[in-house]
Amino acid sequence: MDAVNYSNFRKDLKTYFKQVNDDSEPLIVTNKNPEDNVVVLSKDEYDALIETLAIQSNKYLMDKINRGRKQVAKAQTNQHELIDPDGEVSDAKLD
Repeated sequence: MDAVNYSNFRKDLKTYFKQVNDDSEPLIVTNKNPEDNVVVLSKDEYDALIETLAIQSNKYLMDKINRGRKQVAKAQTNQHELIDPDGEVSDAKLD
């Protein structure tokens, strides 16, 4: 994760915003007082982080995920044809 001091960040705000969005990497903006440091991240990265936290805090979903992981580890899986949103069966298969 890159870091930049506040003054430089302020001077070239547009470039740093573009960097954060293009690289999908957070950027630390430092200040003289370390308690005032902030992290800048793209909206997509923020949304993904919030979604991950929501899933991880949902016991029902985590139980399903963990149950699926155990089934994969034990090779207790079945392969199915994919169905697109229009309800048509696709011949694409997961390997």
